[in-house]
Amino acid sequence: MIELQNASKVFATPQGDVRALDDATLRIDEGEFVAICGPSGCGKSTLLSLVGSLALPTGGTVTVAGRSISRLSPAERAAFRAEYLGFVFQLFHLLPYLTVVDNVVLAATARTRATARQRAEELLVRFGLGDRLAHRPGQLSVGQRQRVAMARALLNRPRLLLADEPTGNLDAENAAAVLDLLAEYRAEGGTILLVTHEAYAAERAMRRVQMSEGRIHP
Repeated sequence: MIELQNASKVFATPQGDVRALDDATLRIDEGEFVAICGPSGCGKSTLLSLVGSLALPTGGTVTVAGRSISRLSPAERAAFRAEYLGFVFQLFHLLPYLTVVDNVVLAATARTRATARQRAEELLVRFGLGDRLAHRPGQLSVGQRQRVAMARALLNRPRLLLADEPTGNLDAENAAAVLDLLAEYRAEGGTILLVTHEAYAAERAMRRVQMSEGRIHP
């Protein structure tokens, strides 16, 4: 599902080049739940951006679902993300002027548009938000907003879910609920790459990968 071969990412800054990812090699098979662990600034989110085709490697290769990310055009990368990937972020990225259900439907692709609203409502009910469909994000708790973001990520039935610190803003109860939803997704055949610096979140994964200073450690 995911394969990095000697992948690196260098950012140019006024102070000089910053090597955010350094010669990373990693393989994640379909159906795995893998946690990428390490302190802030160690390269976890950069690795996730490369896997999600939000950025291109400076060196090496990144292959996801058999597609070499560097060989895709910008339009092809956008189509690839829509078809194969779901994203969950720490800051939710919900639009404040849309209802909960419309925020989820916003992720629909041409392939899923016809059934998007029904699917969105089913997910929100499943996630305990059936009485919040017409609410706006500002009317929800932090934990509820993260569940809306999870529903949006799963709307198109992605094969791979990329989660960047999804429990970082949550209390213990809501964090556990989000991790339970991730586990359900994996049990249904999905693949998860979770970036976290929290031990309790990493413990829910099948495998942990440790990073520091842009490098992956055995």
